Amino acid sequence: MASLAADTAYLSGRRILVTGHTGFKGSWLALILARSGARVTGVALPPSTTPSHFELLGLDREIESVYCDIRSLDGLQQVFQRVRPEVVIHLAAQAFVRASYFDPHQTFSTNVLGSLNVLECVSRSPDVGALVYVTSDKCYKNKEQMQGYLETDELGGIDPYSASKAAAEHVFASYVRSRFSDSSDVRVASARAGNVVGGGDWSPDRLIPDCVRSIESNSKIEIRHPNATRPWQHVLEPLSGYLRLAVGLLNDEVASGESWNFGPPENSVHRVEEVAKFLASRWGEPERVSVKPDESGMYESGLLQLNCDKAARLLAWRTRWSFESTMLHTVDWYRHFSAGSSAMTLTLADIERYISA
Repeated sequence: MASLAADTAYLSGRRILVTGHTGFKGSWLALILARSGARVTGVALPPSTTPSHFELLGLDREIESVYCDIRSLDGLQQVFQRVRPEVVIHLAAQAFVRASYFDPHQTFSTNVLGSLNVLECVSRSPDVGALVYVTSDKCYKNKEQMQGYLETDELGGIDPYSASKAAAEHVFASYVRSRFSDSSDVRVASARAGNVVGGGDWSPDRLIPDCVRSIESNSKIEIRHPNATRPWQHVLEPLSGYLRLAVGLLNDEVASGESWNFGPPENSVHRVEEVAKFLASRWGEPERVSVKPDESGMYESGLLQLNCDKAARLLAWRTRWSFESTMLHTVDWYRHFSAGSSAMTLTLADIERYISA
């Protein structure tokens, strides 16, 4: 099985640029890389939530943090020219399905134009050896099928967010053909994962942060789609996949220009109601969950899962934590934080547990 410890050791000392480092996934990734000895530069907008995992960790003291909108090609290019990254991991995005209905322009401009700018900067940067270009599991045209989607399945999206991620994948594919040919020095891959959980996420309209906010405010946990299923995984799972992929690209272990799924086994999907009840029970509030049907008319997928056989076969990657372990570590992070433990202590402890699993 792939080893996060071995991959981060391999990346130690390298100049790594992470877009979206102030977000939930980005802050975990930046900390992992910084503590492993990588020379990390983050490019993102300021944190969008209060509190934020990025600020609680004090990551601006651990890495170089640059506030820059990836929709600005000139601003982004200046960062690339100064930093001269050897590895780029692109996470920056407008990441919320419901928000995409209220502001589709921002969603498309960030997820498509912003991603295009990252690709353009990488193509102009002679020092970049590997790009991991992260989109989403929602890039697939969702047919509510039982079997997991393969990397070769049809792309598409009904809601603006999903459509923007499918479009970002099409942009990636066009750059593979036109800029990142076999003769290119940079090796690239797109990565698809979704529904990550873990401590430090305070984003709106996400199940676990919403549950935590409800408990802390002594109100009911109201869930909109209790029977919707998701391939829940701890944030460390796809991040370990992205780093395994980056190392695989640098070492020519895998072909450049391909796409990769990162998620739990297909038989491990669980309903939204299960997740909410697990959290409430672990917190000692088992009666707090209630169902409030969504009457907004906004589409949200009911069944969505990935087939990750390719990553298992070619990268020796698979998830390490079961659903129960994932939820236990996630809920306990918030419980202990609420009781006064520091975000840094809790996050580093989860990283160590994951590496040791």
